[in-house]
Amino acid sequence: MEQKLYFAQYNEALKQNKLLGLKCQQCNTITTPPKMACRQCGSPDMEVVELKTDGKIRTFTTVFVGAEGRESEVPYILVIVELEEGPWIMGNLEGVEPKSVTMELIGKKVKMGNKIFAGDTYSAGESARPIFTLAG
Repeated sequence: MEQKLYFAQYNEALKQNKLLGLKCQQCNTITTPPKMACRQCGSPDMEVVELKTDGKIRTFTTVFVGAEGRESEVPYILVIVELEEGPWIMGNLEGVEPKSVTMELIGKKVKMGNKIFAGDTYSAGESARPIFTLAG
């Protein structure tokens, strides 16, 4: 089985504000971040595609206890966003006060950017992660 998109390539594209995914040639499902096989049908027959960075919030949580190296960032909001092309992706939400969020956040439209985070004990160095802001 040949891997079409490695995390290093995905990460480098994210640093350039490009979101890459994999489109299954069997069922047309789009998967991101990269996987070895389609998340829907299990086929390894996928091609790399660039995704739009618009979507809507499907769920969220406010983090009050930070992971190693991120203790100073708390509280922050993690959102799961459904992108226009269908896949769901997780990232931070910026520009909203974490202590004041309500369920009204669900369904709001967002735009994705990125933020570079330093590596920690368990990673292979710095990486880019999706950051979302409310649209218009």
